[in-house]
Amino acid sequence: MSSAPLRAAGLSRRTVLAGTAGALGSLAVPGAAAATPGSVDWSRAVVDSTMKRYTPATLGGWGYTRGLYLYGQYLVYRRTGERRYLDYILAWYDRFVTESGISNGFTDLDAMRSGQMFPLLYTATGQAKYRTAADQLRRRFPTYPRTSDGGMFHATSKTGQLWADGVYMAQPFLALYGKTFGDPGYCYEEAAKNVVVYFDQLKEPAKGLLYHAYDEDGSESWASGEGRHSKYHWARAIGWLGMASIDLLEILPEGHPRRRRLVDVVKFLAAGYTRWQDRASGRWFQIVDRGGDKDNWLETSASAMYTFLLSRAVQRGYVGTEYGPVAAKGYRGVLSQVSTGSGGLADIENISEGTNIGDTTYYYGRKRNTNDFHGLGAFLIMNEQLGFSGRCRVLT
Repeated sequence: MSSAPLRAAGLSRRTVLAGTAGALGSLAVPGAAAATPGSVDWSRAVVDSTMKRYTPATLGGWGYTRGLYLYGQYLVYRRTGERRYLDYILAWYDRFVTESGISNGFTDLDAMRSGQMFPLLYTATGQAKYRTAADQLRRRFPTYPRTSDGGMFHATSKTGQLWADGVYMAQPFLALYGKTFGDPGYCYEEAAKNVVVYFDQLKEPAKGLLYHAYDEDGSESWASGEGRHSKYHWARAIGWLGMASIDLLEILPEGHPRRRRLVDVVKFLAAGYTRWQDRASGRWFQIVDRGGDKDNWLETSASAMYTFLLSRAVQRGYVGTEYGPVAAKGYRGVLSQVSTGSGGLADIENISEGTNIGDTTYYYGRKRNTNDFHGLGAFLIMNEQLGFSGRCRVLT
């Protein structure tokens, strides 16, 4: 196929190879076409490829990136009913969870993310050890250190620090625990309060974005200015908080006193995402509001997270249908980074490696990985939302 017609249509050769670039699924994207016969199920392709690349024993140790990815694989299992997908997840978790639960001090929020699966695995299997592990993690929350306004430290070693990433690591588990095991009072309130506290400390109303981190006493070098927050709007940090807001809204009942604030968070972010979306690619930059910087680059995992929020927000009625085309454009943009590589395995490109707090040189210099688990997990969550007509994946 000549490249000229593709450029004329606003498509790349990679987009055509992706197969589902035009298959936007009617779910929460009004006016978008449903998946066409024969189009690639990229969720299956990503999961199958990952399972070929890694056994449960070689997938990696306990950590948030594997928990993120396996949650995405769980969503694919829920849609397809493929027992081998669940068995793979169980085999990984059973490296860490025994009949006595799990040996983990949970001294940072990142360590909690993989616990999101405990209630889900208990529900799927009925095995008591997953309830035991979930109970252990739940008991950690009352004693976990917090800022004066109730925000959980990013880590016990990072006194007074709130990183936007942190709410997604801990709060969806807490809310889901409350729903699954009949503990809604504390769990719903604490989870929702933390999202609101983080948002209030990190928001930049003038741009519709969030800063990466906040330090309560301003003693960190990156928090020396007014507001005691970091200086830049790093894309994935904002995406984590957005997904946490959506996940909690899936669980909190109508009428919960904090529900309205969470919807407001989603509206704020949806407007910011729309404002800063790259018009040419449909994706978002590593530092969201500095697309003109020569070293800045379009990052895939955050783009998937933003697209997921926009789509689910339209579907649930949190924002208007005018955001549907923004989600559709974001979906096309993320799919342009997906292809079939060597050995027929799926590849996802331009995913930022794990990232601390830094300056522009630091953010722009992060490795642009292929098949990094940050991106694989975010892609699966997004694709299970948008890639299949008339279906919706939720937490339970």
